[in-house]
Amino acid sequence: MNDILELLTYPFAYRALIAGSLISVCASILGVILVLKHYALIGHGLSEIGFASLSLSSALSVHPMYIAPPSVITASFIIMYVSRKYRTAGDTAIAIASSAALAFGIVVSSLSGTASNMSSYLFGSVLAVSEGDLLLAGVISVIVIASFIVLYNRFFLITYNEDYARTLGINTAVYQLIVSVLTSLVVVMGMKMTGTLLISGVMILPAVSAKIIAKGFRSLVIISGVISFGAFVFGLMMSFVFNIPAGAGVILSNTAVLILVKVLVKR
Repeated sequence: MNDILELLTYPFAYRALIAGSLISVCASILGVILVLKHYALIGHGLSEIGFASLSLSSALSVHPMYIAPPSVITASFIIMYVSRKYRTAGDTAIAIASSAALAFGIVVSSLSGTASNMSSYLFGSVLAVSEGDLLLAGVISVIVIASFIVLYNRFFLITYNEDYARTLGINTAVYQLIVSVLTSLVVVMGMKMTGTLLISGVMILPAVSAKIIAKGFRSLVIISGVISFGAFVFGLMMSFVFNIPAGAGVILSNTAVLILVKVLVKR
């Protein structure tokens, strides 16, 4: 424990802890909506589309933020639309799009000779978080949390009873798009920390665990955020102690929490 506390005095470690915690909590909050709306695959699909856009930006020597966010946000609109309009076909469309995007990203990075640079985006590199990344994580976290606080009632309605929300005159499509944009921003930022292969787990696992415990939407959001924060910190500590990828440690921690909750809580 003393070694871990000493390690956290180094800039790279505390940047990883703060930025990772912020993104993990935001991902889990949005994950509540995705799980309850049966959009769990969207996070996975967006992460692989994000990888394709990052591969393209690396090949073109363009800053990733010029290509990744617009690409992922546009893709999220399309995926959300297909998922809402065609329930069964939506999952199939996401699977096809994500597989094609991942293959495209791998081909582009291979042909451009940037494959080695992209490995960190596949598996995550939370310890490589820069001051700029930390600032960006803070900004995204403020946007996500503020949006959730201000639009809480609308998010609650579109999550639990979208038809009733429409009868109240609420334009549900607008709020679905807001969720898409917020999810896209978190996915793009989270890819660097946990990797494209694992970011969807950070979004979904805490929400699934919290769903077993919580008795209402508010408690579900809070418990999901608490689980995500605790699992991230523990996973990061595991990566320090056992010298394993931080992203994998975080997912294993979240999985352990889910198994524990399943065993202890009888519902």
